[in-house]
Amino acid sequence: MKILRSALVPIIAVVLALLVGALLIQLSGSSPREAYSALFEGSYMGWENFGTTLEKATPLIMGGLAVAFAFKGGLFNIGGQGQLLFGALIAGAAGYGFSGLPWIIHMPVALLLGAAAGAAWGAIPGVLKATRGAHEVITTIMLNFVAANMAEWLCTKVWRKPGDILVRTPLIEESAEIPTFGNLPLGFLIAVAFAFAMWYLLQKTTFGFEVRSVGLNPNAASYAGISTKRIVILTMTISGFLAGIGGSIETLGVVGRYEPGFNAGLGFDGITIALLARTNPIAVIPAAVLIASMDASASLMQFKAGVAPEITDVIEALILLFVATPIIVRWFFKNKQGEEVSFGANWGSS
Repeated sequence: MKILRSALVPIIAVVLALLVGALLIQLSGSSPREAYSALFEGSYMGWENFGTTLEKATPLIMGGLAVAFAFKGGLFNIGGQGQLLFGALIAGAAGYGFSGLPWIIHMPVALLLGAAAGAAWGAIPGVLKATRGAHEVITTIMLNFVAANMAEWLCTKVWRKPGDILVRTPLIEESAEIPTFGNLPLGFLIAVAFAFAMWYLLQKTTFGFEVRSVGLNPNAASYAGISTKRIVILTMTISGFLAGIGGSIETLGVVGRYEPGFNAGLGFDGITIALLARTNPIAVIPAAVLIASMDASASLMQFKAGVAPEITDVIEALILLFVATPIIVRWFFKNKQGEEVSFGANWGSS
């Protein structure tokens, strides 16, 4: 029953958001039925459309995992965008810089170097939190701006191809590309594997128990002999590693180079996905696919139903609002004694 109730909260949030979205579409003079039909068609009808949805879902899964993992440790990582940017940039630099390597070596090396860059960027707020008590929300927000400007500087002054007027790295070598099998992106399979790995790490290992213990009650965890400082640093490092993987896959498997505009907002979408998934690593997968389906079908909704692309952004925002505001959905649930069930105590405990 606990699992069922936990799953019903995001389901109801999605339904409510779609209903409000239908009202907005109707008020704008379009047909909600045609709009949602186009949404389904553009996302899931045909292997090509479904493959595009999975492609867009891949960095969202990794961004959602980054935020969800930090939540489990009682930390709110808003720096996923900066960590993802650095991962994307370093993966792009490695993708064209290490020429002559076979695919079996070049692609994993570029992927892991991008992940290491994200991990290093995530470790900074972890160290500041553990040693100086600096709140991770403030430091990660600040580091997002630092990462964006530093990445642009590196891309402009160090890694930009001579004569290229655009701020971007050169195209990566073919040996660094993450391939697509038919319409199934290998990057999506990598992201799914990481989701299951994070679930196993959190639920089946001693380290995962320590992370969850610190997230639930750091004072009790410290009293039990767990080094809370070590867990805080490692949690933020792993969170940054996951975001860096997402940026690396976007560069190596989708764009083919680092370009700032192609990564805009992906890290912040991870917050929506993590909350929608109730910080469950496995549930991050369908949550990311749902958000990706809206992004993939926005143009078709506009073409077939005359719906402004911003409507999908509004629906995503409504999903976040409903899933993160328990008072809106609390009245849907009553326990056997007629008492309300609370969902807002601790996101990391679900």
